[in-house]
Amino acid sequence: MAYRIHFTAEDLARTRPADSMPFAELMAAARALQERSRAARLDPWRRGVLGRLPDRARMALSLVPADGWGPTFLMPAVAGSPEELLERVRATPRRIVAAELAAIAEHQPVPRWARHLAEDAALREELGASVGVLYEHLVGPYWSGITDCYAADRAVRMRQFLGGGVELLLAGADPRWMRWKPPVLEVRSDVDHDLRLRGQGVLLVPSVFAKRVMVSDDTHGLPRPVITYPVDDGTLAERPALFGPDRAAPGPGTGPSALSALLGRTRAAVLRAVVRHPGCSTKELAALAGITPSSASEHATVLRESSLISTSRYRNTALHSPTALGAGLLGDEPDSPGSGRSRAVRP
Repeated sequence: MAYRIHFTAEDLARTRPADSMPFAELMAAARALQERSRAARLDPWRRGVLGRLPDRARMALSLVPADGWGPTFLMPAVAGSPEELLERVRATPRRIVAAELAAIAEHQPVPRWARHLAEDAALREELGASVGVLYEHLVGPYWSGITDCYAADRAVRMRQFLGGGVELLLAGADPRWMRWKPPVLEVRSDVDHDLRLRGQGVLLVPSVFAKRVMVSDDTHGLPRPVITYPVDDGTLAERPALFGPDRAAPGPGTGPSALSALLGRTRAAVLRAVVRHPGCSTKELAALAGITPSSASEHATVLRESSLISTSRYRNTALHSPTALGAGLLGDEPDSPGSGRSRAVRP
């Protein structure tokens, strides 16, 4: 069986790699945590998470089985900070909650408590808090390493795009799970379905936790359909310690670096983020450094005036890249705790 996505010329023109989507990764991580046949590379992460996962997180986890249907409203595949996405979850209209749970119930059992979710505002608030706690434990501590994988995967996709346009991008994203048969993209699936895009295009989102391609359509409020695919195996092979001991925790003997002493901790983190993610936007820079967009803009201005970074514009977006002086100042400095770490989500 296959999930067939039908493209027009307009759809191809509007198809692109997407910005990072923390809750799309959370959905994949929730599934990966419960899978019996799991990738060995995730074992250190799984052991660490299961050893400290609070009971409050299990409420959200119970709605996302290892295999099967998960509610789109719970972990939406859209861009934004974890805080913004958590507010979106809490603000989901009751009719969408009811419609999604009813659709899921046609294919698999729904937890008994969830049957009252649409009518019970307090229960929905409790569920939103559970999503936040789940993110803090499954994805948040590893976000810096995850975004590094995204950046590496994007470089691969840009090469594909430059070599053969969107069609090569679709054909090469994950040949194990997707096959491009112009003008249809066939995704291996447990259901037989046809999705006609009608000019929307799709967003292509890499995932560190996903083991197969997942499609989120626009039925329940997504701006456009999203295809989540596993990042390239070579990208993960270069980061064997990604899911080792908690990357967010300081190692023994770690202290403030010379760069932090010179620039200040936050500004040094901003420079590190630009050097490691050249061409990042101000919003992306804020997420990588764990600060607000306005603060990222202020620090980027100081770094630019000091000739440590340069800024160009694409349409209405500022894109920041390191200068030779900025990259040389960072040198071979090892990762320091807190560098590029996302802020925790507070329920």
